Amino acid sequence: MGKGKIMSSRNDKVKKILFILILSLAIYILSITKAFAADFLFPSLHIGIEKGGDPGDISILLQIVFLLTILSLAPAILILMTSFTRLVVVFSFLRQALHTQQTPSNQIIAGLALFLTLFIMMPVWQKINNNALQPYLNEEISQEVALKAAMNPMRQFMFKQTREKDLALFVKMARIKKPKNPEDIPTSTLIPAFVISELKTAFIIGFVLYVPFLIIDMVVASVLLSMGMMMLPPIMISLPFKLMLFVLVDGWHMIVGSLVKSFAGG
Repeated sequence: MGKGKIMSSRNDKVKKILFILILSLAIYILSITKAFAADFLFPSLHIGIEKGGDPGDISILLQIVFLLTILSLAPAILILMTSFTRLVVVFSFLRQALHTQQTPSNQIIAGLALFLTLFIMMPVWQKINNNALQPYLNEEISQEVALKAAMNPMRQFMFKQTREKDLALFVKMARIKKPKNPEDIPTSTLIPAFVISELKTAFIIGFVLYVPFLIIDMVVASVLLSMGMMMLPPIMISLPFKLMLFVLVDGWHMIVGSLVKSFAGG
């Protein structure tokens, strides 16, 4: 009994010592926090709407809203006004003709089409930089003149790749007067005509790509049928032959080279 009382008294002392240590540590932390808060000034942020007395403030606000709108539409502008549409559609047709499922993946196809677009459109963007962006940054021309100068190279590129039939279709649907020269055609009419022309060209190229691989599929299916192996999927046998043919003819070199040359000669 004596030993039990001694052990319990020791435990009580240990508990009291631990409690004192924890309490002093908490007090020390609180004192450091108060000292830090006294020395450090937290920034305050105020957001509000006030009446603008200067018309220039409203003009700057409208310019910011316009810039944010352009940035949100940048992906659509990149896709619909450049060579990106034709490239990505052709690469998708190529993957389907090879029957390689998700190889190459959508990210690789989009990335390759994006960098080829940068390569193909580089001369156009250099003209925009020299004729519109740099003079505007140097305050040599106004914003309206810079915008018009930037659109001219893009319009010239789209006119080269747009069929007259497609252009006439949208001119007719827009109910505008018969244009005497390309400058009379608004950009809002040129862009959709350019897009459907690009889609038609991409579908034609996709059909040409499909033909040799379709012949391989038909030959393999006929051989398997004549051998009585009807339960074996023909795609499983034809895929290695397609890949071998594509590698032997250096398919990526031919396709990418032909696509780039098709824009150069447009």
